[in-house]
Amino acid sequence: MSLREADHQEPDHRESAPRASTLRIGGLLIPVVWGVIAGLWTPRGPVTAAQALASIGVSLVVGLGAGRLTRSRWSMLLAPVAFAAAVELVRVGYAGPTVDFPHLDPLGILALLVGRGVHGLLALLPLLVGAAYGAGLARRGEPVRGRRLRRYLGRGTVGVLAAATALVAVGVAVPAGTAAIPGGIAELTMVGKLGLMIRGVHPDAPVLLFMAGPPGGSELGAMRLHLSGLEQHFVVATADRRGGGKSYGGLDPTGTLTLDDETASILTLTDYLRKRFGKDKIYLLAQSGSTLPGVFAVQRHPELFHAYVSAAQAVDLTASDRSQYADTLAWARAKGDTALADQLTALGPPPYRDIHSYAPMLLNEGGAFAYPGAIDTGSGQAENFEVPEHSLLDKVHVFSGFLDTFGVLYPRERDIDLRTMVTRLDVPSYFVDGAHDVPGRLALMQPWFDALQAPYKERVIFPDAGHRSMFEKPAEFVALMDRVLTETRG
Repeated sequence: MSLREADHQEPDHRESAPRASTLRIGGLLIPVVWGVIAGLWTPRGPVTAAQALASIGVSLVVGLGAGRLTRSRWSMLLAPVAFAAAVELVRVGYAGPTVDFPHLDPLGILALLVGRGVHGLLALLPLLVGAAYGAGLARRGEPVRGRRLRRYLGRGTVGVLAAATALVAVGVAVPAGTAAIPGGIAELTMVGKLGLMIRGVHPDAPVLLFMAGPPGGSELGAMRLHLSGLEQHFVVATADRRGGGKSYGGLDPTGTLTLDDETASILTLTDYLRKRFGKDKIYLLAQSGSTLPGVFAVQRHPELFHAYVSAAQAVDLTASDRSQYADTLAWARAKGDTALADQLTALGPPPYRDIHSYAPMLLNEGGAFAYPGAIDTGSGQAENFEVPEHSLLDKVHVFSGFLDTFGVLYPRERDIDLRTMVTRLDVPSYFVDGAHDVPGRLALMQPWFDALQAPYKERVIFPDAGHRSMFEKPAEFVALMDRVLTETRG
């Protein structure tokens, strides 16, 4: 080679290193940009099947580009890390255990699994797979280094991860559905951002709106498994509360999630059902936590309701929680559970600011208030995970919805006291309790009921039931609702 030829080639050699470095930086910037977009678009992770499939597809393409540009298998690690870091930075300020700094308590671990864990399956896993194939394509034709067994193991592992990505995509694409009722109505629908299951044997029957119990609650499974008998008497509309199950997409902005907003949601659903089925009035059934917005909806607009039926009516959350705290602490000491007793003592009596502080009471309620012959209907979360009325993402949001919504809404309800705020209801009102519910809740209910003014009021106590009495005693509850219909329909 002549000196002139060498001088001609040397600049090309010098430029190749900066160009390769630029490509590597670009390969890492792409997942950062995608992370910023994803954090703004779906800060809590994909909510709908369309969002989930889009996340998987875009992540595969981004990973493929990152791998090709960096020409390195390190992109399998760096691309997901860059994406995750960008998402976390963008969504700072969102509230809830699934997006907060992780806690290593039982609820915190659950939040990590249903929050970041699921988001990882829908974004980080396809990023990793795409980066692996992108790096492989970029290095095709280069001399092969390393032991053959290690190469085969690597390729096999990537193949398994690719198959897992495909299975996840298929899983989230399967839609929810509810079994048909010949001659009746059976459907899943959305009213704004609120999910609704509507079922009834007779489409012209009176309409019953049921609101699930806990904040961010879903009881589609419990209603189908235990109270399908109501479908013989009513068109039953079962709602997922804002932030839970099918309504998870309505959680944000959390600043607007208040008792007034929950009350407005009930009235919105009521108007929808009245117009759709041509009814002047409907029946309202609320359970546990939803009884607070339920009773305010009836108080503000009694003309919309034939009757109000409450199961496990809440009266004063702070007072009942303090009683439950004292009972749980006494139970822990009596059975020698010093760890739980010390934990409760360190926390002190409620109210608390977050769900993690409530966890010792929530997780031990079944044990502290156990009674002979108790029927396990689940917590309302587990059994609602299993039904076909929830898609795969809905099932996840049964848990993430409760976790994220509880910590936002519950502290905002701690100053509510129905003894002073609701002294009259202008509709027939029926209150159902289980005799083995938390004693502090039952003790608060009786004086409020005694003082309440209503055209008709009745309190029914099921002797062999607890907090979820309507699901524990389905035959008795259906019989009660049949009587309510007979006494109030007109």
